[in-house]
Amino acid sequence: MAERSLRGMKIGANSLESEVGVELAPRVEAVYDCPDGRVIVIPFAADAEIPPVWEAPGGGEALLRDATRPEPKPTKKQRTHWDMLLERRTIGELEELLNERLELLRSGQARRRSA
Repeated sequence: MAERSLRGMKIGANSLESEVGVELAPRVEAVYDCPDGRVIVIPFAADAEIPPVWEAPGGGEALLRDATRPEPKPTKKQRTHWDMLLERRTIGELEELLNERLELLRSGQARRRSA
């Protein structure tokens, strides 16, 4: 029975394909300088557009060697809750609402409603 046992390979352990005759796509290496002084080299396809800024592994932005830093994109001013409130109500309306709520609190009616 031992003579008839099947011998094989572990599944996924080794590839049955060989790299003979495989031709890799042409590549170029982009050299980036990190803010902490390290240098990283990243391979790109020869016809790919190489970004001038790359996120550094340790944080920050690495700049492509011999490239100028791109201008930052214009961003919108972040709207706060107060800005959005002022889009819906005027200062006069807000003062009136505040006075109404303060009167309710002072008279004790606001506490009775919630209980």
